[in-house]
Amino acid sequence: MLEIKKYAAIDIGSNAVRLLISNIVLVKDEEPKFKKSALIRVPIRLGADAFISGTISEENSIRMIDAMKAFKLLMNVHGVEKYKACATSAMRDSSNGAELIARIKEEADISIEIIDGKKEAQIIASTDLSQLIEGHKSYLYVDVGGGSTEFTVFSKQKLVASKSFKMGTVRLLNKEVDKKETWKEIKKWIEANTKNMKKIVLIGSGGNINKIFKMSGQKIDKPLSYIYMNAHYQFLKKMSYDERISELGLNPDRADVIIPATKIYLSAMKWSGAKKIYVPKIGLSDGIIKSLYSGVLEE
Repeated sequence: MLEIKKYAAIDIGSNAVRLLISNIVLVKDEEPKFKKSALIRVPIRLGADAFISGTISEENSIRMIDAMKAFKLLMNVHGVEKYKACATSAMRDSSNGAELIARIKEEADISIEIIDGKKEAQIIASTDLSQLIEGHKSYLYVDVGGGSTEFTVFSKQKLVASKSFKMGTVRLLNKEVDKKETWKEIKKWIEANTKNMKKIVLIGSGGNINKIFKMSGQKIDKPLSYIYMNAHYQFLKKMSYDERISELGLNPDRADVIIPATKIYLSAMKWSGAKKIYVPKIGLSDGIIKSLYSGVLEE
């Protein structure tokens, strides 16, 4: 007997807002299959407000309300049974985040939960990450966002350590982070938690590493090397912002953040000694839907 459920996830990040709608295919005596039905990304850079002025502007507040109204309509059209909306760093750090959430609830009828870095990492870990992790190997999972970066160390199929740092692409672009000190903190944490781990491998998550992987033309289950990542970083840095849009076809809100994101992944590879980075198609939205289905998260 076949049953199909429709769930949705809304990921309100610092660089963009996403709606993921998934079909959950249920067959008796089989593991549920999660199939993407629709993905909509809206480039509302909340972090540009939150990390500079400490408050989300009225212009972006209106754009957010309009986006949530559109998402609500799309979920209705798709017949979504359950949804969960999570906001991360930008909403968390803005003084009027709670006020905006209340306005969205009133005008768009969408409830939003602000989650911290630890919960974000836990939700992402509930995706297919376990299928990638081989029993005898060690991994450093790196999820780069606009406002923060989550690092998680796995060894012998066990979570060893996890930490969220206020080092994200939008923060770096707007120079709203003490780069020298934060880089030092991250380096110290990675080295301390990956020492004595031989042949550690990175697992990268986030829109920027997905774009880099897509540009590489590499097969889905194959990793990118440190040499490739470094060469690509130097290649991107030599191009102007306009050239990255016109020649590489990057979206305007991707063409600037891709450089600091690449630097974070490269630094993590260097400090952990990893020579390869795998890029599975997983993220917060996927984790929300799987956590919603399993009952870990409430609607």
